Amino acid sequence: MNLPLALTLGEPAGIGPDLTLAIWSKRRELAAPPFYLLGDPAFIGARAYALGLSVPIVETTPTNSRLAFDRALPVVPFGLRVTARAGRPDPSSAPAAIGAIRTAVADVLAGRAAAVVTNPIAKSVLYQARFPDPGHTEYLARLAEEMTGTPVRPVMMLWSPELAVVPVTIHIPLCDVMSALTADLIVETGRIVARDMTARFGITHPRLAIAGLNPHAGEDGTIGREDVEVVAPAIKRLKAEGIDARGPLPADAMFHSVARATYDAALCMYHDQALIPIKTLAFHHGVNVTLGLPFVRTSPDHGTAFDLAGTGRADPSSLLAALKLAARMTPAAA
Repeated sequence: MNLPLALTLGEPAGIGPDLTLAIWSKRRELAAPPFYLLGDPAFIGARAYALGLSVPIVETTPTNSRLAFDRALPVVPFGLRVTARAGRPDPSSAPAAIGAIRTAVADVLAGRAAAVVTNPIAKSVLYQARFPDPGHTEYLARLAEEMTGTPVRPVMMLWSPELAVVPVTIHIPLCDVMSALTADLIVETGRIVARDMTARFGITHPRLAIAGLNPHAGEDGTIGREDVEVVAPAIKRLKAEGIDARGPLPADAMFHSVARATYDAALCMYHDQALIPIKTLAFHHGVNVTLGLPFVRTSPDHGTAFDLAGTGRADPSSLLAALKLAARMTPAAA
């Protein structure tokens, strides 16, 4: 039997539970792939009631969840009671968010689920609970190594039908980008993107467009030497390995429609260089994809939106896109 997707609870006080309920309630209309939610059945039932949604909840196992999906929202408990209210995290929030992620990864690696789809977490809430990792991506990488014994190098991709982007450096201050950016880092990132674009997206010869760091890609070294001394040598190495990579390209001319048609993914040198164009083009349906893991992981490209939690006004488009992309990337879910 085809496997369901494992969907994590995320921050229980955020909009993740609302989006999950909204998608299940319109599952046929939205053509949502079968999934189960890792969480507290009583908590999910209470949130559905508060939202005025008539969503039956069934406590089940990953194995039985796909059969239950058509008649009720399958919720797989993992031993934690959740007491947080919409918009108000409490001491149950962090253990629930962390426990759901760990259980989802274990389920996928054990062959009980096809892929991990994560609802948004609140890093500030996790940090207050002494969570040791910078965020979702790093925690997933640590779990993968812990459960398989093999270290991994995670790479964040933001994907939409219009554009796929990968920031080579991510959540660091802009003033630190120059010291963090190395040719080795660009090459390693490019390798992982090319490999997973083939393995996960089915693109035989992925085309990578690589942005320059400086305005106009440095103007041959007249506006900074980084593009000549760091970015260009990295591209040369990628090409030598048979990867279709080109650049460094001026970032201000990479994202119009004609340019986008010439590549499958854009590698950008820092966070906003990548995220501004995709959030402009696909704000409501962009998907966060973690490449480099031994399993598929997708997530909506937005946060917990505490101000919208419990109101019924949160837009489920990005979570729906994350579920559909995870199913597309995983033959076991087809």
